[in-house]
Amino acid sequence: MLWDVDHTLIETRGAGRRFFEQAFQAATGRPLANRANISGRTELDIIRESLNVNGIEPNEDRVAEVATALVRQYEHGRDELADTGRALPGAREALQALGGDPAVFQTVLTGNLPEAARVKLEVFDLAKYLDLSSGAYGADHEERAALVAVARERAAARFGSGFDGHDTVLIGDTPGDVAAATATGARVIGVTTGKFDAAALRGADTVIGSLEEFSPNLIPPRR
Repeated sequence: MLWDVDHTLIETRGAGRRFFEQAFQAATGRPLANRANISGRTELDIIRESLNVNGIEPNEDRVAEVATALVRQYEHGRDELADTGRALPGAREALQALGGDPAVFQTVLTGNLPEAARVKLEVFDLAKYLDLSSGAYGADHEERAALVAVARERAAARFGSGFDGHDTVLIGDTPGDVAAATATGARVIGVTTGKFDAAALRGADTVIGSLEEFSPNLIPPRR
C-alpha cells in the first residue's frame, strides 16, 4: 500500500508554503516572488521550476541548496507545523485498519523530500504505521510514475520478493497519483481531500470523499 502524504494523510494548512518561502530566500538570497504549480509534483521538480520562474539558473547546486534549506526549515518548524497543520480525518484509523493485516505492507509514495515527509508524519504521529525506509520520495525521481518502481524495488529488497502491479495499491488526491498508478499497473484509490474532485480523479478504481469513508473492503480487487 503506497500512501501519498499531503492532502491525503495530512495537510500543513499554510505551514509548508511558509517553510518553502523561507528556504528559498535562505538558499538564494531572494524572496519567492513567483510560484510554481505544485499539485502532484515532486519537490525537486518544484524547486527547479521555482528557481527558473524567479530568474535563477536551476542547476544541481542551486537545487541542492534549496532542498537542504527546506529540510532545515521542517526540522526547525516542528512545533509550528503541529500547531498549524493536522492529520486529515480518518487517516490514523485507515492506517490502523490496514496495520492489523499481516498481508498488507504500508509505505509512502510522495513528492516530498524524505526528511520532510518523515517530519510531517512524525509530527502527526502517523510515521509508526509506515515503513518509511521502503518508500519513494521526490528526491528519488522527478516523475511520479517512476516512484512506483522505486517503492516496489525497496519493498522487494525488504521482503525478499517482488511486487508487481497486481500487488500495489496507491492512495492519493491528485490526477498525478492516478496517472502514476495506471501507468504502472497499480490499483488506485482517489481521495477528494485536496484540490481535485471526483471528476478530476477519473481513472481511479475507487474515489472516496475522505479517509473517514475508507475501509479495507474498498481496496480494488486484483485485475
